[in-house]
Amino acid sequence: MGTRMRALALVIVVALSVSPRAAVKRAITEHDLMKFTWIADPQISPDGATIAFVQVTVNEKDNKYESALYRVPVSGGTPPARLTSGTRDTSPRWSPDGTSIAFVRPNDKDTPQLFVLPMHGGEARAVTDLPKGAGAPVWSPDGRTLAFTSTTVADDLKKPDPAAKAERKSDVKVVTRAVYRSNGNPTYVDADRHSHIWTIAVSDSGEKAEPKQITSGEFDERGAQWSPDGAWLYFTSDRVAESYFNAGDSDLYRVPAAGGALARVASIDGQIGAFALAPDGKRIAFVGTLSGQPVRSYSQPDLWVTDAAEGATPRNLTDTYDFDVNGGIGGDQSAPRGEQPHPIVWAADGGALIVTTAEKGSSNLVRVTIANRRVEPITQGTHDVVAFTATRDAKTIAATISTQTNIGDIAIVKTSGAASDPATITHVNEALFSEFTQSEPEEVWYSSFDGKKIQGWILKPPDFDPSKKYPLILEIHGGPHSAYGNVYTHEFQWMAAKGYVVLFTNPRGSTSYGQEFGNLIQYRYPGDDYKDLMAGVDEIVKRGYVDASRMGVTGGSGGGLLTNWTITQTQRFKAAVSQRDIADWYGFWFTADFTLFQPTWFKKAPWEDPEDFHARSPITYVDKVTTPLMLILGDADYRTPPAEGGEQMFRALKYRKIPTVMVRFPRETHELSRSGEPWHRIERLQHIVGWMDKWLQGKATSTYE
Repeated sequence: MGTRMRALALVIVVALSVSPRAAVKRAITEHDLMKFTWIADPQISPDGATIAFVQVTVNEKDNKYESALYRVPVSGGTPPARLTSGTRDTSPRWSPDGTSIAFVRPNDKDTPQLFVLPMHGGEARAVTDLPKGAGAPVWSPDGRTLAFTSTTVADDLKKPDPAAKAERKSDVKVVTRAVYRSNGNPTYVDADRHSHIWTIAVSDSGEKAEPKQITSGEFDERGAQWSPDGAWLYFTSDRVAESYFNAGDSDLYRVPAAGGALARVASIDGQIGAFALAPDGKRIAFVGTLSGQPVRSYSQPDLWVTDAAEGATPRNLTDTYDFDVNGGIGGDQSAPRGEQPHPIVWAADGGALIVTTAEKGSSNLVRVTIANRRVEPITQGTHDVVAFTATRDAKTIAATISTQTNIGDIAIVKTSGAASDPATITHVNEALFSEFTQSEPEEVWYSSFDGKKIQGWILKPPDFDPSKKYPLILEIHGGPHSAYGNVYTHEFQWMAAKGYVVLFTNPRGSTSYGQEFGNLIQYRYPGDDYKDLMAGVDEIVKRGYVDASRMGVTGGSGGGLLTNWTITQTQRFKAAVSQRDIADWYGFWFTADFTLFQPTWFKKAPWEDPEDFHARSPITYVDKVTTPLMLILGDADYRTPPAEGGEQMFRALKYRKIPTVMVRFPRETHELSRSGEPWHRIERLQHIVGWMDKWLQGKATSTYE
C-alpha cells in the first residue's frame, strides 16, 4: 500500500472512531427531566470518611419519584454505591459511632417509620410501628436512643375490641380556626393532631422496644436536638393559640429526655428557626427573624447566640451584616423528595459558627466569629449551597452545590485557611449532560426608574448569533421575597434551547440584597417591582439582538400575580403565561391557606380599605389587556386558589374575546413546577413554550383553538 493510500485509510479509521454523539451535541429537552438525578440530605459520617445521602430519580413508567440511600467516600474517585433497596427511603442519620444509619421508610401500610441499617452488613430493620408514622430521627449522644416526631395520639394506640359493635364515625368537619387548609395536604388541617417528640431505645440485638411520648398538648414541636450530655431534648415551638392574631412567634424550649415539664430557654420578638448547641452544651446558636414592631413584609433572618439557661438574653451576631443568614436561591431543580439541611455548625473551640448566607444571587458558606462578630467567607462561588453537614470538629463539610449549568453534586469543603473552591466528588448527571449543549448566563446590573441597581441574568440560545433578532421571554420569580440566581433552572435552559433569549431578574422585594431592598414593596405590591422588570426589558432591548415585537412574559405564584399585572399595564408583550397566580387580592385574603391578619402586605382587612385591594388587583384593570394569556393552575393549589386567580382572568378575557386558555393540572398543588408529578412537570413546560411558540414564532397548533 502506497503512502497516499495508508494516509487515506488512517483518516477513514479516525473518522469512524468518532461517534455521532461526540461529534454533534443535541439541545436539552423538556423530556430530559425524566433522566435527571437529584441529591438530597448529604450526611457526613462521624469519622469524616463517608457521606450518606438520598438519591432521587424518576420512575417514568409509574410517573413517580423514587429515593434510596447511597454513600460515597469523601476522598472521591469512586462512584456512589447504593445502601438501601427501598424506593422511598429518606432522612439518613449516622449513629454517633458510625456503625449504623437511621432513616425513614414507609412500612407495608404505607406509613413512614424509622429503620436502622447496620453498616457492617445485614438488612435494615424497623424500629417503630406507630399508627401515624414517625419521622425526623436524631440519635442520642450515646447512640442508644432515637428521638423522633409523630402525630400519633393515645386513641390511635388502643387495640380494637373484635367483639364490639362498629360505631359510625361522622365525616363532617367542624372548623373553628382561620387556617384550616394547607397546601400539599389533601384534607383539612386537623387542629386536634400535633407533631410531638417521642423516643425509642435502639439495641444492637434488634430487640423491639416500646416508643415513649415525651411531649404532648395542643402545639407542635420541631427540630428536636439532644444536649451533649443526653439529659435534655431541645426544640422550637410556637405555643400561642391561633398565633395568626399576632406577629410570628416561635421560641426555643427544652424538656428532660425522660419526659417532664417544658422550659423556655430562648425567645426573641419574632421566630427562632434552626439552632445548634455548643460542643460543651453551655451556649446555643440559632437563626432568628424579628417580626414584631414594626410589622414588615420582609424581615431578614440573623444569627444569634445565647447561654443555654432559662432567662438568658440572646445576642444578635449579624445585625450589621445586611444579607440573608441561612438563605438560598430559588430554581426548579431542588430534589423533589428528601430534606436539604442548612445547619448551624460550631467550631470545635466554640469560638465561631458556620452557616450559609445568600448574597446577590448566590449562597455560600461563611464563618462568623462570636467575639467580634466578623463574617468571612469559606466559599465564594457563583453557586447555591443547597445543603450541607459537617464533621464534629467542623474542619470538613459535605455540601450539595448547584450552579446555573449543574443540578447539584456533592463537594468537599475544608474550613481552615482562606476561602477555597469546593472539591466535587460526585457527577451524577455528567453522562446525561455531556449529550447536550447549555448556555452560561450573562450577569447584568442595570438602573431602574429611581436609580436602584437591579441584578439580573440573560440566557441566550446555545447557538446564539448577535447579528440575529431573537424572541424574548421575561421570567418573574414568586415569593415575593425570594431570589433567582446561580442555581439550576431547567425551564430557562429549555427555553434558550428552543431559540429564546431569557431574562430573569431580582426586582425590589427580592432576598439576598439586604433588609431595606427586601421590604421596599411593603404596601406597594405589585407596583415599583413591575417598573424594575420593565427597566430590565428596556436594557436588553437596547443591546440589539431582541425583537421587541416578539416578547413574552411568564411567572408563577407572586410571579403569576406580576404577569397578570404586567399585561394590564402595558401592551408590549405579545404572549403571557400566568402560573399559580393571583388576580383578586380581595378574594385571596379570605381563601389562601395562610392569613394576612397582620399588616404585612396590606394595612387593613379588605372591607376596611377596599380601595387598596381594588387598586392592587390585576382583575381591576382587565379591560386594558390585549396580550394573549395562558393560565396554568393546579387543582389542589391552596396557596393561590385558582378561583381568586386564573379562573377570574380566564372568564373575563373570554368575555372580552381576548385569546386565552386555561390549563388545569389535576392533583397538583402550588409545588407543580418543583415537585409535581414528573409527566405534569413536562407537560407544563410544553404548554408554556407551546403558547410562546404560537404567538411569538407563529408556529401553527390546534391545541389552543
